[in-house]
Amino acid sequence: MGAPVFDPTKKKMKHLTYEELEAWRRAGVAFQLIDVREISEHEDFNIGGENIPMSELFSAMSRLASDKPVVFYCKRGIRSQIAIQKLKRHFPEADFYNLREGILNLAKK
Repeated sequence: MGAPVFDPTKKKMKHLTYEELEAWRRAGVAFQLIDVREISEHEDFNIGGENIPMSELFSAMSRLASDKPVVFYCKRGIRSQIAIQKLKRHFPEADFYNLREGILNLAKK
């Protein structure tokens, strides 16, 4: 029996609330914000950042920052979690955050 294999997807995912994200903005924290929803969803309502739909994420990996945290968001926080899980396989040391619960409640305000 060999040594256990490290699986980066098993590491605890980091989350931010929208309030924490706004605090980062006010404090001038450098980060990249990525919306993983489809283009039409992004055009309907967004909180800024770059739109890289899930279907294009792997072809756009070179656009992801390696020198600062990357915050992913979607409507409910599910697609962004899936995106992070998949990307962590390629970038296990990357500083990825999921926007907890997405932006659904923000769009209703």
